[in-house]
Amino acid sequence: MIITAVEAVPLAIPFRYGAEGWKLGSGGWKALDFCLVRVETDAGLVGWGEAFSYSCRRAVAAAVRDMIAPLAVGKDAADIAGLHAEIQKRLHIFGRFGITAFALSGLDIALWDLAAKSAGKPLHALLGGARRERIACYASLLRYADARLLSEYCSKALHEGFRAIKLHEVDEKVIAAAPRDAALLLDVNCEWSVPEAIAVGRRLAPLGLEWFEEPVFPPEDGAGLRAVGEGCGIPIAAGENCCFVSQFAALLDGIQYAQPSVTKVGGVTEFVKVAALVQERGAKLAPHSPYFGPGALATLHLLAALTDSARFEYFYLWPDAWLYGERLAPRGGELPVPSAPGLGADPDPEVLRRFRAD
Repeated sequence: MIITAVEAVPLAIPFRYGAEGWKLGSGGWKALDFCLVRVETDAGLVGWGEAFSYSCRRAVAAAVRDMIAPLAVGKDAADIAGLHAEIQKRLHIFGRFGITAFALSGLDIALWDLAAKSAGKPLHALLGGARRERIACYASLLRYADARLLSEYCSKALHEGFRAIKLHEVDEKVIAAAPRDAALLLDVNCEWSVPEAIAVGRRLAPLGLEWFEEPVFPPEDGAGLRAVGEGCGIPIAAGENCCFVSQFAALLDGIQYAQPSVTKVGGVTEFVKVAALVQERGAKLAPHSPYFGPGALATLHLLAALTDSARFEYFYLWPDAWLYGERLAPRGGELPVPSAPGLGADPDPEVLRRFRAD
C-alpha cells in the first residue's frame, strides 16, 4: 500500500466557553485551530491524522505540506516505524521538537488509521485490544479568572456527570472557589519560577489537588519539577510539551503523572514508547487530549488499550460544529471507545468545507 498524496487540511472552528477569549500563544483564543493530515494510498484507502496547531495552524500546515509530504509520498504506508525514523533523521536539522514534531505526529496518526482500516479492525486492536468500552473524562475548564464564573461552570460540569475537573487558573482566590466534591486538578501552564511554585503549592496543598500541572517554566525543567513536588507535597504532572520518548526520559524522575499528547509527541508510534517508559519508571499515564479531531479519537484508542483507569481530558467548551457529530460529546462524563475500523470515523465533509481555513 503506497502513499500517493499527503494533504494538510487546516480548519478554524469558533467556540464558546463562557468567558472572553483566553490568551493562548500570540493572542485571544476564540477558535479551535485544526491541521488535519489526509493521506491517500494506491489501495484507495484514506487515512486521517491531526497535527497540533492551536495558534500555530499556518506554520504546521506549511510543515506538513513542505517538509513531511515530500518524504512520505511514494513510501510504503505499512512501514510506519521505518518511515517515522527516516523522517526524524531527515528533518532533525530544522529542530527536533515543536512544529516539526507536530507535523510528523499528524502523518503518523493517519498511517495508523490506514493500518487499522486495512486490517478491518479498530486501532486499539492493533495495540493489544481494548481493556474497557467507555472512558471516563475530566472536564478541562479554560481560564475564567473570575471566581463566580468558575464556580458556575464547575457546577454545570458536575451536574452533567463529570467526576473530575481541571482548572487553568493562577489566581489563588479563584482556585479556592472550586468545588470540593470532585477530584480537582490544576494546570498553570508554566506560570512560575521554582521558588514561587513551591510557595503557591504549599498554600494550595489543603485543597487536596490530585495533581499540580506544569508549575514551572521552562516546561522541560525536570529538576525544578521534582523540587516543586518535594517542596509542596502535591503530585506533579507534565509532558504535554514534550516530543518523542527521549524528552520524557529526561523528565520522568521529577513527575508522578506523564502527559504525552498524541498530536505533539510523534503520533501513536511515539506515544506507545512513552507509555512503556512511564510504566517502567513507575509513573502514571495521563494523556493530554484537549482535541476534537483525529487526535481525540486516537487518544481514546490509546487509553483503552494501554491503561485501565486513566481519564480522557475533555476541553469544556462548545464549538460551532463537530467533526464527528456526537461521537466526542460525553454522556454522564464518559466517552465510548470507538469500535469501527481505523480511528472509528472520518471527518464530516460538510464541516471540512464550511470551516476550511486556507
